Amino acid sequence: MIRIVLVDDHTLVREGIHTLLGLVEDIALVGEAASGRDAIAVVEATCPDVLLLDMRMPDGDGLFVVSELARRGCLPATLILTTFDDDEAAIEVVRAGARGFLLKDVTLARLVAAVRALAAGETFIQPALTARAEKKLADATRAQASGTSTMPAGADEPISPREREVLRLMAAGYSNREIARTLFIAEGTVKNHVSSILTKMSVRDRTRAVLKAAERGLL
Repeated sequence: MIRIVLVDDHTLVREGIHTLLGLVEDIALVGEAASGRDAIAVVEATCPDVLLLDMRMPDGDGLFVVSELARRGCLPATLILTTFDDDEAAIEVVRAGARGFLLKDVTLARLVAAVRALAAGETFIQPALTARAEKKLADATRAQASGTSTMPAGADEPISPREREVLRLMAAGYSNREIARTLFIAEGTVKNHVSSILTKMSVRDRTRAVLKAAERGLL
């Protein structure tokens, strides 16, 4: 069973997600909270596998909750539930230690896939939230062309088309084996692509690679 804590200050939203997750055999809701500080207390008491966390709440927002749980050494795999207007804030929370984010209007199947991915140690970032990141990348490219960019030249090596495909599947929560099956390549080849991606993007893990790819408009 995947043990879940759900945090959202809107009762109707919380009850709706609770009801939907109750239909899934391998997921068990072990705690709920409606505020930031209550979320921290519930997580510490229940030690869930996955934390479903709202961005905007009273008494501590999503960034506060993730940062505080990380400081205390008890941050579970955390999925941010957000609105489109909160996409930049969601990226900040992933930087603080969350493993992904989804829009609140997703289907149950998409939410369950994200929960299972996080429970398996993967990352899940909804591509629809990268629109602003793509705009930032375009702005940075124009600035670099005009000689006003502050980005260091050669900071990251170019990502190949195949590596970009792998990145997109990583963002969707696919494991190496699932990526191999989807792209019809060997699992060892996928591992090589992932290693190359981490090296080229100057990051230590898959979560940071996906986050950086989102910021650069690669997803």
